[in-house]
This record gives sequence, structure tokens and C-alpha cells, in this order.
Amino acid sequence: MPQIAGKEVGPIGFGLMGLTWRAKPCSQEQAFETMRAALKNGCNFWNGGEFYGPPDYNSLVLLERYFEKYPEDADKVVLSIKGGFNTATNQTDGSPENTRRSINDSTAQLKGRKKMDLFEFARRDQNVPLEVTFDVVNKEFIQTGKIGGVSLSEVRAETIHEAVKHVKVHAVEVELSLFSTEVLENGVAAACAQYGIPLVAYSPVGKGMLTGQIKKIEDIPEDSHLRMFPWFLPGNFEINMELVRQVEAMAKKKGCTPAQLAINWTRALSRRPGMPTIIPIPGATTAARVEENSKLIDITDEEMAEIDVTLSKFKRAGDRYPEGIPTNT
Repeated sequence: MPQIAGKEVGPIGFGLMGLTWRAKPCSQEQAFETMRAALKNGCNFWNGGEFYGPPDYNSLVLLERYFEKYPEDADKVVLSIKGGFNTATNQTDGSPENTRRSINDSTAQLKGRKKMDLFEFARRDQNVPLEVTFDVVNKEFIQTGKIGGVSLSEVRAETIHEAVKHVKVHAVEVELSLFSTEVLENGVAAACAQYGIPLVAYSPVGKGMLTGQIKKIEDIPEDSHLRMFPWFLPGNFEINMELVRQVEAMAKKKGCTPAQLAINWTRALSRRPGMPTIIPIPGATTAARVEENSKLIDITDEEMAEIDVTLSKFKRAGDRYPEGIPTNT
């Protein structure tokens, strides 16, 4: 079993974002059923965010209500919450003032029902030295036991190398999927391996492209934020569907779903020399989808080599994010 922040976690985690950060969130009852299914299937590393939804219904509000109903689950969950974002300015803000506000507000929203095992900075603030940010976190929150530790998100390799000089980094969350393999080549995965830091892979099913549910642009709801992402735009979408079809064919041959192949491919990368432990965190809004996503599939070295060949012939059309959203910070 992998470990994060000194606690055992399942080989596949659970992303909470989709439960609250969408135009029409699922009902709280459905969300609770999905969360219970995640625990039941061994997905006990949960990843949410202070800004995943409005202040009155974000990850923290949902979690507080969940743990109020199921207090016995609090100790079973290893919880990572993203913050460090200034909602007033809509900017990443690693200043001491906003760092305190973000952690204190997140803690307050949980109402003592669960401690954050990890507080995760959603992006690096380029205007504030890491030493300044982490000095506050270390002295005021980790050493006082208010949070368990720190995680990083959407960072470049240089940030990891610098951060470990100032704080113990318990996890690094970055996008990794068959559509987004950049971290395997840009030094991020290598840095995680160097320091023994688990790499948490978000969007392992390519923002939904590899679920088998999206065949045409019209399958994406008009109010979905995905409509703004470059690789879903007309012209790019059709090119990217080529990889989807190839993954679907490989999954059919393997006897699993495309999502299961995609998720377990990220896990299988951990076997390769120079790779860290990789924990994918697919999101879901139904218990059935959790059941599908949590299934462990063994992908052989021969199958991994076959996927390598497929990826070597494919170039994703469109950037990972719309212009203006910071990446590789």
C-alpha cells in the first residue's frame, strides 16, 4: 500500500472537484453515496479544494456535512485540500496573510470534524518566495498540529527542488494521463522520485475524454467548463478522438473499460526505473462510476510497450488549459 503523510492510502484515490464545482452539482445524497462507495472500494485518499465551488457549497462544506453524518469515516480518509488562492483577486496568493486566511478558513469550514492531512497550494505564487510562504505554514500550522503537512500542485521540477529545502513535501499533484504525459519528460516525475514524493495524477481519464462517454462535442454539456479547454475545441477535438478510439480498442482487447485502462496505465508507470509512486485520483459523481474507476487492472510490460508505440505516433491537439490559467508553476 502506498503512503501519504505517513498514512496508508489505496493505490487509486478520489477527486472531489466534480461533486461541487459545476453549474448543476449532483444532490448531496448522491454525493454522499459516491463518497461512501469510494471508501468501500479502498479509495481513501481524497483530494478537494477550498475553491471547488462557491463558499456555501465547496469541497469543505460537503466534507463537513459528510463527516457529521458519518463521523466514523473521518479517520479512514486521508484528506488533501487545495488552497492558497485569493478569491478577491482571482489570483494565486502565497503571501503570509492569504496563506493564513486560506488555511484558517478551510479549517473553520470543516468545523473540527476532520483535520486536513495535507494543505495543498494550488499553484506557486511567482511573487512570493517559497521560504516566506512555508515559514508561516511550518511554524503556525504544521508544528502546532493544525494540519498534517504540505502538498504542491501544478508545479515545475525547479519548484519541487526548491520547496524541499524549506518544507517536507508529502505529495505533488500534477496532470497525468494518456493525453498529458509532459511530467514524464520535464523532470517533475524524476524530482518526485528523487525525494521519495508520491506523484498524485489528476485527470487520469483526460478530463473525461477517455471514459468512453464522449463521442462528439455535443456530448459535453454546454454549461461545462470543458467547453473552454483548447483540446475540446472544434478542430482539436476531432484529432484527439483518434487517441480515444485507439484506447477503446486496446481496452476492448484487454477486457476492461477505457477509463480502467487509462487509470491503471498511470499506476503501472510506477514500475518503471526512475519513476515515483503514482496515485491517480479520478473523480466521479456516482457510486457506479467509482466502482468502475477503482478496479485494479494489471497492465503487462508488453501492453505498456504497445501503449508507448501508440503514444509515440500521437500528438495532442490543443494546450492543457485555456490561455491565462497558470501551469507548470
